[in-house]
Amino acid sequence: MGVLFVGLGNPGPEYKNNRHNLGFRTIDALIETHHVSTSFKKIAHLVEISSFYLDKSKIIVAKPLTFMNLSGRAVFFLMNFYKIAPEEIYVFHDDIDLDFGRIKIKKGGGNGGHNGLKSIDSLVGVDYWRIRIGIGRPREKSMVASYVLSDFSKDEENILPEVFSKISENISLLLDGGLLPK
Repeated sequence: MGVLFVGLGNPGPEYKNNRHNLGFRTIDALIETHHVSTSFKKIAHLVEISSFYLDKSKIIVAKPLTFMNLSGRAVFFLMNFYKIAPEEIYVFHDDIDLDFGRIKIKKGGGNGGHNGLKSIDSLVGVDYWRIRIGIGRPREKSMVASYVLSDFSKDEENILPEVFSKISENISLLLDGGLLPK
């Protein structure tokens, strides 16, 4: 049926430029880079979806409307609705354990304390792909929640297009089991 690309984030304009919405923004950048004229539609008040073809592969792109901590509900719904196996699911998300702008790809594994991944793990299992995009870590552990819900700095915003470009330009490699360049 295709593959599922899920960008993690929180719905609503007040969260649009938050670090935690990096997954949503990556999905938007993928669509823009591949010049896909597509619009999102809401399904079951759980998720916004769209789709396009890339190298003869159907890509279903999704942005959960469940807020970050309940992302698994939307992913589980789509997985069952489209009959997509976990290994055909690619989740794009922010990661505080990576330096800003660094990208790592991993299939399976732990959630690193990321509540969106915890939710997906609990409903889908862990055998899906994770595209981890670094946002850096705040100085104090007690600042994590406010940090991920804060907007990127102006300097970071200026670098983000390069990060999105690196992912978008190499998405075929990801689908072929290759790795995105670091």
